[in-house]
Amino acid sequence: MRPLLRQAAGYALASGVALGVDFGILAALVQGLHWHPLAAATLSFLAGAVVAYLLSIRFAFDQHRLRDRRAEFLGFVALGAVGVIVNGVVIYVALDVFGIQYLFAKAIAAGFSFLCNFIARRQLLFVQRPSI
Repeated sequence: MRPLLRQAAGYALASGVALGVDFGILAALVQGLHWHPLAAATLSFLAGAVVAYLLSIRFAFDQHRLRDRRAEFLGFVALGAVGVIVNGVVIYVALDVFGIQYLFAKAIAAGFSFLCNFIARRQLLFVQRPSI
């Protein structure tokens, strides 16, 4: 399988599991604890990011630009901040402009943030180290 397709498939697997965690926490916070959906979506997205990182380095990416895994994780989360922003904006628009139910809004946001995060993380973190 071509490297890009293998990486995309592994990242999709990692993201799918992380999305399950994300959705579960989102539903628990909104339905169980009566949080506002936007605040709950932000926290659940961050929890999903931890799961996504761990599974991404296991199943998707075998090259690492950074030697220090702690720095790589921080970069992964920092790039995920773009995903959090995309996630929040899409959910806000879906909820407040279009009146879409929050879990459907989350599904739409997940597609947008998946694409942004895969491209950014693959191009900036999970590429061969530059030779010095």
